[in-house]
Amino acid sequence: MIVVLCGGVGAARLLRAWRERSDEEMVAIVNVGDDTEMHGLTICPDLDSITYHLAGLHNEELGWGLRHESWRTMDRLAELGGDTWFRLGDLDLATHLYRTARLRAGVSKSEVAREIAERLGVNLTLLPVTDDPLETRLATEVGELSFQEYFVRHRHSVVVRDIWFAGASHSRPAPGVLDALRSARRVVVAPSNPLLSIDPVLAVPGVLDVLRQRGDAVAISPLVGGRALKGPADRLMGELGHDVSPAGVARHYAPWLGTMVIDRLDEAERPRVEATGCDVRVAGTLLDHPDQVDELLEVLA
Repeated sequence: MIVVLCGGVGAARLLRAWRERSDEEMVAIVNVGDDTEMHGLTICPDLDSITYHLAGLHNEELGWGLRHESWRTMDRLAELGGDTWFRLGDLDLATHLYRTARLRAGVSKSEVAREIAERLGVNLTLLPVTDDPLETRLATEVGELSFQEYFVRHRHSVVVRDIWFAGASHSRPAPGVLDALRSARRVVVAPSNPLLSIDPVLAVPGVLDVLRQRGDAVAISPLVGGRALKGPADRLMGELGHDVSPAGVARHYAPWLGTMVIDRLDEAERPRVEATGCDVRVAGTLLDHPDQVDELLEVLA
């Protein structure tokens, strides 16, 4: 069994490529720090991004949400004077309506994630890292923000001074999370934002302990040529005093990391990454290049 620690789109693309090439059992342990409530509905962006990608339903044009989407509900809400900065497509709303109704009926988030994935034909296990409340919060130049306020409302354009995960210390791993981490043949960290996508997963009590005990996790650097391929990981790391490089990512993961996979463009960084105490593998890591995907998965195998 392979376990992948996941954020959103980057993890979704890795999982989809891997699933297309392998029948090995896979478990995705997914960040829930991005989860939010809008219009009375519980929204789980990372779980949904991964589910939609694996089901072949994702919106390639937008990079999020569902294909063949329409926006009549949001347009009408705007006409009524409602808050529409966080736009939800008409088809996407069905997912959130279903999830919210099930949660209010007393079903856990992990069980709802399983139900949605099963009904959309997803053939791997998706586990939110916790069923308990956990929220990524950011101190910024414009005040304290939720993740979605930072990422969507402000388009991750404001300077961040601190990040924390409200509720994490009182949360418990969702059923199956620690067992999967302990028994996995390999634990892989997707090329997701270390500070916003992976750190919330590590903040759930027990997860970091298991990773330290194993000491063999393999992480794919989310930075190529000193830049994030998507999102604000590079800028955010710089704002919070991290070295904006694969070596900086490896140093952040150092207490539990076994191997870091860096892109061929960063091969000169190899000595600096090795100096953090981990092994290094060099491969193409661009998930929109099939030949590089094959090379990357061979290294991960």
